[in-house]
Amino acid sequence: MKSIMGIVALALVWTSTAHASPQESSDYDELVELHEELRAYMVPGFTAGVVLESGARIGEVYGDSLMTEKLAGLTRFEQELAAMPVENWSRSQQVDFLAVKSILNGYRFNLEVLRPWKRDPGFYLDPLMRVAFTDVSKDGEQIEQLRARLKSVPPLLASARANLTEVAGDFADLALYNLDNSDGVNHYHPYREVPPAGIIGWYEDLLGRARTQRPGLVEDIVAARTALVEFRDWLKSERGSMTAPGGVGADRYEWYIRHVRMIPLSATQMLTLSEREHERTTAALVLLRHRNRDEPELQLSRSAREQAEKVATTDAIVRKFLTQENIVTIPDFVGELGSNTPYVERPAGPNFWEQIQFRDPIPDHLHAVIPGHRFDAVLAERDTRPIRGEYSDGGRAEGWATYLEEALMLAGATRHSPRADEFIQMFGIFRAARVPADIRMQQNLWSVQQAVDYMRSKTPWLDEDVARVDAEIYLRRPPGYGVAYTIGKLQMDALLADRASQLGSDFSLREFHDQFLASGQLPIALIRYEMIGEGDEVALFWKTPPIPAAN
Repeated sequence: MKSIMGIVALALVWTSTAHASPQESSDYDELVELHEELRAYMVPGFTAGVVLESGARIGEVYGDSLMTEKLAGLTRFEQELAAMPVENWSRSQQVDFLAVKSILNGYRFNLEVLRPWKRDPGFYLDPLMRVAFTDVSKDGEQIEQLRARLKSVPPLLASARANLTEVAGDFADLALYNLDNSDGVNHYHPYREVPPAGIIGWYEDLLGRARTQRPGLVEDIVAARTALVEFRDWLKSERGSMTAPGGVGADRYEWYIRHVRMIPLSATQMLTLSEREHERTTAALVLLRHRNRDEPELQLSRSAREQAEKVATTDAIVRKFLTQENIVTIPDFVGELGSNTPYVERPAGPNFWEQIQFRDPIPDHLHAVIPGHRFDAVLAERDTRPIRGEYSDGGRAEGWATYLEEALMLAGATRHSPRADEFIQMFGIFRAARVPADIRMQQNLWSVQQAVDYMRSKTPWLDEDVARVDAEIYLRRPPGYGVAYTIGKLQMDALLADRASQLGSDFSLREFHDQFLASGQLPIALIRYEMIGEGDEVALFWKTPPIPAAN
């Protein structure tokens, strides 16, 4: 049987640690305890919620002395983990061991390399945008929380200036853009016919609402807005000295992909695979357009009501298909899951996602709603296992969701809408174009604008705003999120092929999908090891070398 690594002829030796005893080990309880202790140790984490909760204390929470102390304290966890007799554990327990190992490796990388509190102004700005979305028309606890957060903005941004001593140039430019400009995508923002001009614009929007609905907040909003303007002006004045690289560098990228994301491929291999995928999906789009040449073009929705009707019809079709064709089990507790792309009208016309979704919602409904992200999340919320119930891997989430697009198209989900097959290939084209963008930015070979230009040159209908927002995500998030879609999809394809070959006539697609989902949101390579028992991929993960020096 071939794994994803077989595609690029990667030769590995199956180490002795892959030969697990089927007997459950009592030592596993120590792993669970270490996992819980580790999660408690790493509070505060590196999230928007922590920034808001810390407020004026942000300089203390992310001070050099505390972060240095946290980094040094990881050594004890690493030593205890290394001492566990994992070679005697069951395969399932070994998988949990590797999951904890990836978490621990990720914490070290955050503290040693990423350090967003020192390198990225957006680390402080992102959560402040959400504060300005608050509805001020209703009384209650929400207003008091808003008041407290508004009061924390000036001291928070003052502390941020003191912390931001190693700012990357690309991060500074993105922060400056986002302070004064709408990102042009605006997903999950409150709807405005004319979107406010960036974070500062949203505080002006909040101020306008407060003047008529909540005058008692005006003084605090003005102070917060002033602090944001001063922070912007500080960034502009200091921009010339903010020259650190945005990416982590080639060697550190490889380390993170292997030992945190646990993807058993190198950057070179992923680039090769993505190039082949881009060629394949582009060729498929040409063939589908020929096949559909006599089919009517699908028209954009002209109103929120029309789009809502399309979404409702699509949801009913998808759920019926999933059930009748034995694709995946939908538990009774899974209710309505909504839609991922709200209907908006833009002066310049629909963006990339809307060009597709407002014609036929099914490509992103499969990916982001059911049986993709939202369905996946409902299942994950009910996972009470002490390690897997707390683990969420972006490669697993995006790999599963991207796999669903073409897999369910081939299984028959789009028979009712032949043109939708074209849109699914367009999604695949964009996913493949993200891989070089992610890798080259993290290797510090491309700027954000170069990544934007590349993705737009490779993807039909892709607009500047969507491409820029994507590039920002893949540079500012931990490495490898942009590769997760295409590479995760290829890992899913390989796992499906392996499992079907292993079981032969006993293979069931529904049982395969159910078992995969029940495995938790772990890296796909770990799920593959647990599901089919081949240890060639996880052989790469047992030993963790030191993080390479910057290059």
